[in-house]
This record gives sequence, structure tokens and C-alpha cells, in this order.
Amino acid sequence: MANTLPMTLRVYRKLSFAIVPLAPAVIKRRLKLGKEDPARIGERRGMSRDVRPNGPLVWIHGASVGEVLAAAALIEKLRALNIRILLTSGTVTSAAIVAKRFPADIIHQYVPYDSPRYVTRFLDHWRPSLALFIESDLWPNLILLSAARRLPMVLINGRMSHRSFPRWRRVSGTISALLGRFEVCLAQSQADAERFIALGSRNVVTTGNLKLDVPAPPADPVRLERLMSVTRGRPIVVAASTHPGEEEILIEAHRTLAGFFPSLLSVIVPRHPHRGEVVARTIAASGLRAALRSREELPMASTDIYVADTMGELGLFYRLSGIVFMGGSLVEHGGQNPVEAVKLGASIVHGPHVFNFTDVYDALDVAGGARRADTLEALVKQLGQLLADPAARQISLAASERVVAELGGALDRTLAALEPYLLQLRLEMGAANA
Repeated sequence: MANTLPMTLRVYRKLSFAIVPLAPAVIKRRLKLGKEDPARIGERRGMSRDVRPNGPLVWIHGASVGEVLAAAALIEKLRALNIRILLTSGTVTSAAIVAKRFPADIIHQYVPYDSPRYVTRFLDHWRPSLALFIESDLWPNLILLSAARRLPMVLINGRMSHRSFPRWRRVSGTISALLGRFEVCLAQSQADAERFIALGSRNVVTTGNLKLDVPAPPADPVRLERLMSVTRGRPIVVAASTHPGEEEILIEAHRTLAGFFPSLLSVIVPRHPHRGEVVARTIAASGLRAALRSREELPMASTDIYVADTMGELGLFYRLSGIVFMGGSLVEHGGQNPVEAVKLGASIVHGPHVFNFTDVYDALDVAGGARRADTLEALVKQLGQLLADPAARQISLAASERVVAELGGALDRTLAALEPYLLQLRLEMGAANA
């Protein structure tokens, strides 16, 4: 295999093997930054205290929270076939979400660092029967060593953004050598499919975006009722999954809107909860009053902005308000998935930077199911119109629900594409049980 690899990958493999002695220093720094779980750091070296279950094992890998949640419905379908699941991801937040949202029989592991030694140890222990990589988290050693074992690999919900594509084109031999190891690439859109083909994918099928088929996130009914009781009668705007640079704009929008809606409560849900204290200080510096959920504070009548800096509670806040601003879109992050908010009855407002979900937002905007705001003034205008006009909110919601229904179906198409592999697993299960 090594002789057929492009020079970039041969150099990468040598370097990733050579830097293993530096791993303790890297791990120490990541632990200090809160980016690793000290109780499970061995998993990053390919070690595990969990035992591999008997029979076929499907390994699903996603980079972080979004990718893991995108696979939730697919995982449920596989569980219904009595197939055991190994789910890997690379972030502490994704591990917390798996523990909170997924059944106990789903085995979660941190993906090993991409060193041949650690990846080999991981594969030796788990011996997966089928590997499903979500979107575009393509670690060279993970892919090459899996392919060397003739492990069937499928890229699901494949995405190649307009920003990543030109970069990969400049090293087309490298990406082609990786994508060529996948038996099938299931792309989110026709544009993604064309990019994967141009980069060397052998067998590309457009199946749609699994994130459009995600179920509405849950909410604790007791906590929801408590929040509703302390905010009853107040107009509420939720800003979901916000990023640095957006909160300042949202604070100013609140200040202006509160002149027209004096009892307005804004809820800011930072994409990364650890930023809650920083967001609260920014609010205080602007002269407004904040409350932090991480301190177990509830919004009082005097609270202007409630900072919901906790993990896994978006479902709660989507149910609290019929107006949601989707974060990551006023800055060049690319936007966050609006589908969960739509499924829970929210009218959507977003900024101009939504390239992570271009097809979804384009369809929503054209249908009137979402409103775009490029500036602070536009944001105030769009939120103000929705706050003042309940009928407009209902029209917007009806349109967005139609769009989401029309764009759905990726789960069924993904399962159809995976059927040959799943049939083989069921045959293996039958032979083992005979």
C-alpha cells in the first residue's frame, strides 16, 4: 500500500508515527484546556476498558456533536435490526450528548489520535464489520489502515463545502487516495456529489442530508414548565448556537427591540457552553441584566437576557419561544441546522453566512419559511415584525414545515444504499446463531 501512496501521505504516515513520543505533552495541554476527558484518555491511544460485543459490529464515526446527532435516526434503524453500534467522536461535548441522548447499548469511544500505533490498537480491539464515516472527518491513518484490513467503508451524509473544495483540489492526489478507499460516498446534495467525484470518489450517490430527518430534540417537562411559569406573558426571542462576534450584535438588537417590547426576554444559547461567563460579562458591560443557567439561575422579571450555557437543552428553549435566530450565521461559521427549531414550531431568522446548509436555507428563504438579516438593522426589523405579528409567524412556520417535509427522506435513501452491507451482516448473524 505504502508504495502506491502519494508523497504527502507517505510523509504524513512517517511523521504521525515519529511524533508518538510527543503525545504525553499534547495530551497534557489538551487536558488543561478541557478538550479531553481525563478518565478516558486511554481511548485516544486506542485502548479501551469496554469489551467488544459478539457478532457483527458497525462502527460509525463523526467529528463532533452535529455529526453524531445527524446519525441518531440511522442508529435507531440499525438497532432495530439487532446490530451493535460502536460510535466514535473527537470532542468532550459530543461524548456528553451521546451519554444524554443515546441508548445505553450504544458503545461510545473517543476516536484514537491518528497515529499508526494508536489506530492499529483500536482496530485490533474492536474489529469492526462495517465503517460509516459521517460528512468529511477524514483521518489518513484511520482510513488507510482500515482499508488495508479490507474493512468496508462508506462515507455517509458526505459534505464537501465550497471553502474546503479548492483546498483539496490543490492536493488532489492526497484526497483521491483517501476517498478512493471508500466503497460508496453518499452525498448530501448534487453539488457535494460533483465535488466528491472531482476529488476522486469512485461511487457517489446523492442521498440528501440526514440532518433534515433528525427528530425534534427532547426537553425535560418539569424544567420546561418551570421556565414557562417564570416567563409567562413575556415576548421571547431565542438565539441558538451563537458564536463569538454574534452576541454583541444580539445584545444591541435586544436593546433596540426592548424600546418597542418593554418586557422582552432574549435567550442566548452559546454554541460552546463554556463561553457563558464571557457572554454574561459582555451583557453586563452593555448595561443590561443577565442570568446564567449554569448557575441554576432562572430569568426574573428584571432579567433582560438569559444565558443558557448548558449542554443538551436546546429542545427546551425551542419549545419556549416561537421565534429563533440561528447562530453561526452573522459570522463566517456557516450557520447551524434550523430543522430542529422548525419541528418545534419556531419561525427562523438567520444571518448571511449559511453555507453549511445552503440548500436548506435557500429553500426556506424562497418559501418564506425563514428570514435573512445581513445587518443589525435588518435583524431588528425581522425580529420586530415576528414579535408584533403572530399571524406572520404562523405563515412562516407553515412554509418552513412544508420545506422540511419536502427536503426529507435522506434516512430512507441512506438505508437503501447501505442495504447490501446490512444484508451481509444479517447473514453473518444468522450463521453465527445457527
